Amino acid sequence: MKLKKFNFKIVNSTNDLAIQIIKNTNNKSGIVFAERQKKGRGQYGKKWASFKGNLFISIFFQINKVQLTLKDLTKVNCLLVKKLLSNFYNGKITIKKPNDLMIKKMKISGILQEILTKSGEKFIVIGVGVNLIKSPAINNYLTTNLFDLTGIKINPNNAALKLKKIYETFIPMFSKFNIKNLDRNLK
Repeated sequence: MKLKKFNFKIVNSTNDLAIQIIKNTNNKSGIVFAERQKKGRGQYGKKWASFKGNLFISIFFQINKVQLTLKDLTKVNCLLVKKLLSNFYNGKITIKKPNDLMIKKMKISGILQEILTKSGEKFIVIGVGVNLIKSPAINNYLTTNLFDLTGIKINPNNAALKLKKIYETFIPMFSKFNIKNLDRNLK
């Protein structure tokens, strides 16, 4: 499956834009990429700090035939983002439930999932933020970025293309996943 790429310099939120694309067009899937977000959102209404040079992206597609719960979809999406991070970092990457990716007990990435229905068709929007070059300071929550960990400055466009390819490979398989074969299918 090919995801249509929507590129923007500055947006309020890539998830909000993906939702608008679903509601106002006939696009069934796509990937929204922005260089900066003014009002990035995290889980539970929290703000996502959006420093230029980091990755802000939202992937959307239909999930009518997907048999996974939202909790299981979260696990799948965390594993797919972990797959992206492993392209740039060789050490241990862990998942802090429900939706944070951690390196050395510090947050490197977060995921925000939203489900919506349009004309009887069910869609998922997966917002992904990855600290590529700068980390936010969060009270009582350690953060890191790939540049500090590796000394390599990763281009957000390159990271976006890698994540796009990962999802293009796995989206056709989503309807075949079940909780019993989830980990095996994502290796």
